[in-house]
Amino acid sequence: MVAIHAAPAADPAAPEIPIRTLSSRDLNLSLREGWNDFLSMRGDLLFLGLLYPLIGIVTALVTSGYNLLQLFFPIAAGISLLGPLVAVGFYELARRREAGLKSNWLHFFDVLKRPSADRLGAVAALLILIFALWVAVAQGLYVALWGTNPPDSIGAFLSRLFTTPEGWALIVVGNLIGAGFAVLVLAISFVSLPMLVDCNVEARTAVATSLRAFRANKGMMIRWGITIGVLLVLGSIPLFIGLAVVLPWLGYATWHLYTHAVDRSALEICSE
Repeated sequence: MVAIHAAPAADPAAPEIPIRTLSSRDLNLSLREGWNDFLSMRGDLLFLGLLYPLIGIVTALVTSGYNLLQLFFPIAAGISLLGPLVAVGFYELARRREAGLKSNWLHFFDVLKRPSADRLGAVAALLILIFALWVAVAQGLYVALWGTNPPDSIGAFLSRLFTTPEGWALIVVGNLIGAGFAVLVLAISFVSLPMLVDCNVEARTAVATSLRAFRANKGMMIRWGITIGVLLVLGSIPLFIGLAVVLPWLGYATWHLYTHAVDRSALEICSE
């Protein structure tokens, strides 16, 4: 990994945060390190991982029962945009384990005690806003292609989706737009949220560093995003149950990717 000194943040008092050029080895190592964390703490965290499948099941029930069937996939897929928020507890556990501190599910919410907890809330609000915008765009695309009437039934919806030009347009254009939102969230969050768990920095400094790290490692980050997408899809089959393993694993792995992407030895603002 080659260290790259990022440009100073807008706040002249904020330290310059060095970032590194990532390689395939860093991505693979992050996954292995994340898996080791999961194996070490899986008994305590398995039930926390089940929260994500429960959210997916509730999404299915809500969208099926309130004439919002057309939004089931956008909402279910869009929940992954909020995945980094769920993962902050795993970042805290990985941080504690790295520091040699006691780490189990009782410490999952200790992230709320971190010095930058309020700034974590600011980034969380930004990601929630992006999620809401994605759902609004998905609904707007549906209306543009299919009109304002909701589907009559699941069967009718699926038939039109896969057998008509407007259905395939909805699939193709919707997925392309969704991919754009996913890349945006990845660029904003993959360094910023772990950094805010790790260090006492401003939200804008953390987000700016994340964006710079993403730009410096576009190829590797696209590969990382594809890896996340594949694992989330595999974990969703069947009924989202596999996400009980995938979500904690990716949370830990993202923490380790952050430690490879940022030269923390140059930071004097990280908390004990």
